[in-house]
Amino acid sequence: MSDLFDVSKETILVTGASQGLGRQFARVLAAHGASVALAARQTEKLKNLEEEIRGKGGRAAAVALDVTDTASIAKAVDAAEAALGPVTVLINNAGIAIEKLATEQTEADWDAVIGANLKGAYFLATEVARRMIARGQHGNIVNIASVLGTGVLKAVSPYAISKAGILQATKAMALELAGQNIRINALAPGYIDTEMNHAFWSTPAGERLAKRIPQRRVGAESDLDGAILLLASNASRYMTGSVVTVDGGFLLN
Repeated sequence: MSDLFDVSKETILVTGASQGLGRQFARVLAAHGASVALAARQTEKLKNLEEEIRGKGGRAAAVALDVTDTASIAKAVDAAEAALGPVTVLINNAGIAIEKLATEQTEADWDAVIGANLKGAYFLATEVARRMIARGQHGNIVNIASVLGTGVLKAVSPYAISKAGILQATKAMALELAGQNIRINALAPGYIDTEMNHAFWSTPAGERLAKRIPQRRVGAESDLDGAILLLASNASRYMTGSVVTVDGGFLLN
């Protein structure tokens, strides 16, 4: 059983690794022995994380990636594989949100959110999957979705739409790629306290939102550690097209 969640033989590409959930995923996976390619646009932050992981005895490499640019996607995967070897697991995490009511969202807002969250994730997954197929290797892709792919809140409609698309993309690609020994699952976090939203949870609006969560608290980044290890490891070997929700019961309301 000690080997069930083992990722020590995996080369894992984590997007959006410069901060927030992506950074936490990279730290956890590296701490459990994975070789981790750290991908994002903010390469200075990536270098700091790379040094941190290496300083603890892990293997990591920072690679520049703009998921909205398909040429950048191919170059980033090339760089990751040159540094660490063939990617066996993709954590498809990069994404953004723009908080405005639907009637205030511009075409540029829509393109930015859908481009990063849905288009970028889809084309990165297909790029990695093609390479896995060409090598004849087993593969594993984890798409980071959200509870807002199922439920909705005001002022983030393009984000919610993009995450609903990620859930459907997960199922569609899982069906197509199962015969190629590539499994694709999604992790749908609820509300998680990160450096980007930390101040919000102390505001009246944040406190009201937290009270809507049945467990009566906002999640910590570390609350996703078990789920990401499950999905990235062979413990989930008979799962594909599945969605693992970690939300403190938020969707029960």
